[in-house]
Amino acid sequence: MILELVMLWNLQKARPLWITNLQEDETEEMEGPGSPGQLLNPALAHSVSVASCGNIFSCGAEDGKVRVFRVMGVKCEQELKFKGHTLGVSQVCFLPESYLLLSGGNDGKIRLWDVSTEVEKKQKSPMKHIHRKKTKRGTYTKQDGSTNASVTHEEEHGKISPKLNIEHGEKVNWLLGTKIKGHQNILVADQTSYISLYPLNEC
Repeated sequence: MILELVMLWNLQKARPLWITNLQEDETEEMEGPGSPGQLLNPALAHSVSVASCGNIFSCGAEDGKVRVFRVMGVKCEQELKFKGHTLGVSQVCFLPESYLLLSGGNDGKIRLWDVSTEVEKKQKSPMKHIHRKKTKRGTYTKQDGSTNASVTHEEEHGKISPKLNIEHGEKVNWLLGTKIKGHQNILVADQTSYISLYPLNEC
């Protein structure tokens, strides 16, 4: 049996305080009416990122879903779960001082999500926020002239939608949101020998 576990550890005592099996909720979904009851893409955890507030973290998994958890003392509660990619989510990364979350997938896509609405419902500790505004629809263009990203800001029927969608084209092995000369950018490493850079001026 394959266990898809996420654990909260006490490093002083070198033991886990909290454990969740990502496959459990997926099994419940698959056992619904008309379901074959088989997991084609198990929820293997690939990447974890902690927000600047310190008690919110995200997990990207092989089932293409992004999960957001809140640390509550010695346990964690799942705040949000949504389908982020058509293939496995290889990387997740919170931008500094915000609840803007980057995700990269085996489908070659990079997406930016604003999870602040769900997270701030219960968030009590103060933290800095990047100024959030509605962004007009726009595009980014590669040097070869091809359009590689679109910017949107929308949320329909309670389902979170990406603020930014980048068609990177290669499986994402690593990504990082960082400021370069005062401007927010995304650094991306894939299966090639190059590091790609995408600007986040619109967000």
